[in-house]
Amino acid sequence: MRYRDRSSSRSCLSLSIFDPFFSNGYCIASTTLLMFFLICFLTTQQVSASIHEYPNESFIRRSNSYFLHGGSEGLYASKPEVARVDTDAGEDRPLNGKSFIRFESVTFQRSKESAQNKNEMQQKTGLVEAIIVEVKDREKIGGSYLNSDAICCTPELAKDGSCKVGEVIIHHDPDNLNEPKRIQTFFEGQSEEAKMPTEVIEINKTGMYYLYFMFCDPELKGLIISGRTVWRNPEGYLPGKMAPMMTFSGVMSFAYLVLGLFWFLRFVRYWKDVIQLHYHITAVIGLGMCEMAFWYFEYANFNSTGGRPMGITIWAVTFSGVKKTVSRLLLLVVSMGYGVVRPTLGGITAKVVLLGLTYFVFSEALGLVEHLGNINDFSGKARLFLVLPVSLLDACFIVWIFSSLSQTLEKLQIKKSMAKFALYQKFTNSLAVSVLLSIAWIGYELYFNAADPLSELWQRAWLIPAFWILLAYILLVVICVLWAPSHNPTRYAYSEETGEDLEEEGVSLTSSEVIVTGDLATVVERKERKVSSALEPHVFGLGEDPEENKRE
Repeated sequence: MRYRDRSSSRSCLSLSIFDPFFSNGYCIASTTLLMFFLICFLTTQQVSASIHEYPNESFIRRSNSYFLHGGSEGLYASKPEVARVDTDAGEDRPLNGKSFIRFESVTFQRSKESAQNKNEMQQKTGLVEAIIVEVKDREKIGGSYLNSDAICCTPELAKDGSCKVGEVIIHHDPDNLNEPKRIQTFFEGQSEEAKMPTEVIEINKTGMYYLYFMFCDPELKGLIISGRTVWRNPEGYLPGKMAPMMTFSGVMSFAYLVLGLFWFLRFVRYWKDVIQLHYHITAVIGLGMCEMAFWYFEYANFNSTGGRPMGITIWAVTFSGVKKTVSRLLLLVVSMGYGVVRPTLGGITAKVVLLGLTYFVFSEALGLVEHLGNINDFSGKARLFLVLPVSLLDACFIVWIFSSLSQTLEKLQIKKSMAKFALYQKFTNSLAVSVLLSIAWIGYELYFNAADPLSELWQRAWLIPAFWILLAYILLVVICVLWAPSHNPTRYAYSEETGEDLEEEGVSLTSSEVIVTGDLATVVERKERKVSSALEPHVFGLGEDPEENKRE
């Protein structure tokens, strides 16, 4: 049998599945990515987050009112025995432990025609209200408890004294007259502008809070709002829904660091016996470590400033997209038997690279849509257009992976390579378990989103993305265990064999410089074996027994 020298395999770069990308599309891809990042940088240098901006936004009519959704976030209750919130917008550093919503430079602008129709001597000629309501108290807004669909109080509803004409109907509990919270801003005389005073609303009860700007006067139609609101939790500006992800990212970054340390020690110990696949596994570990580290620093920066700097966020999203893509490609090429039953991917290399690039583009776009923009603790409909192609591409990966695994197992069984067959059986079982867990979790995620459209279960929402990150890490650990570098790499390394594996013949190769020539498997007669053994060197005991030759 003829065996390929492992040292020559490692030095031959043409065996890498990524060569077509680097040789043919490297310049195009690099230029495209560079232009993409440049455009993003020039568009804006900081993206609002817990600081909700209102750049001249208009109101939408609903029932007999006009409203604008000002934001929604999960907020934890303020910690007791902490200094009161300072209403001065300039300082909030001493406010650690306090949760609040602060209105900054909020201005309402009505049309000139609407202003001129008012009496110049009248003190209050228009009312705009800011309503802060916890999601579970949403039924207290409007006239539902009065058996009416109206949101604004009408003369008929005001007859019993339950509301005032021209104001939003709010039903207060006798025990708590301050919730939902109402803040009123009035126009004066013929003024076209009304500025809301800087005000801070302290949050003393944990919940999902919604902010609405509303008015009832039809003459204010066309009103626009500018300014911003700042939302803060006791520990920082991270929305309550995202706060656990900072801790989780830190833990996962440490987990990747530990895995990378053990892999590095193993890699160094058996560096003479590593194969091309080991370099790909190393790249995935490094990408995972960088991804989690970037997300941790992104969340930490978000938590301390209330904004998401474009640079850190794009790097975090990009590392996440690259890591997801390379991880899926690693699973695919391992399933195809790359480096085990085949030295290269041959003609399907271009298809593999194309699938990977397509997945990266959609995954990157989805990540940017999810993480750049205002954080309202609920997903917009625009996200659906990117979730669908990413889901379809994931399905393509799954089908291709299991199809390739089936073919690889069949080849190994035909060749009676039982050691490699057992290895791939363990890998297949691990993938099957992960797919079953994924299907079950997708079902739970669909149920979770359907049963909680208003994010009332926001404190548990972080578990959904955390599961996928943890599952990817576990699969990587499985691959690292099964394909760990060792002194006997022939149990999974590729060889041009016609019979059983070297390991099953009791041969252990410990040096990458061994070259076995000749064909010991084509023996017909004992005299020909005698000639063959005389011409060829005996390597690690392979060949004829000298005593047997003497007897003949």
